[in-house]
Parts: sequence; structure tokens; C-alpha cells
Amino acid sequence: MKLSELQSKDVVSIQDGKKIGSIADATIDESGTLVSLTVLKGHFAISKKDEFSVKWKQIKKIGEDVILVDMEV
Repeated sequence: MKLSELQSKDVVSIQDGKKIGSIADATIDESGTLVSLTVLKGHFAISKKDEFSVKWKQIKKIGEDVILVDMEV
């Protein structure tokens, strides 16, 4: 899967089923392993406080339209 495909999906919390943002970027370590995804709250980031990181282990399911994560924001 390409990063551009992930960016078209909504990020949804499995805690309450609410959309918490959309994918803006990814962090990859030196060995090429995906470490985390940077998620924007809303559609545009005005400042760093409008984005947060989702660790790979927090991602529970990548579906056709959404990415389910185990976290609250």
C-alpha cells in the first residue's frame, strides 16, 4: 500500500467510533520499517498542535475507507 492510499482514509478511534483526523505523513526508521503515522486533526494543520502521531502498534485495522486506531485524542 502506498502512502497516498493511506492519506485518502479517515482515521477513526475504536474507543468511541469518532473520526480523529486524516493521514499527513509517515515516519520510517533506518531499516525501512514504518514506525508511526502523522495525523492531522481536521483538514488543515495550522500549527503543530493540530497534528499528532499514531504508533504502528496502535493501528488495529486498515479498511477500505478508514484506519481504526486504539487511542483517544
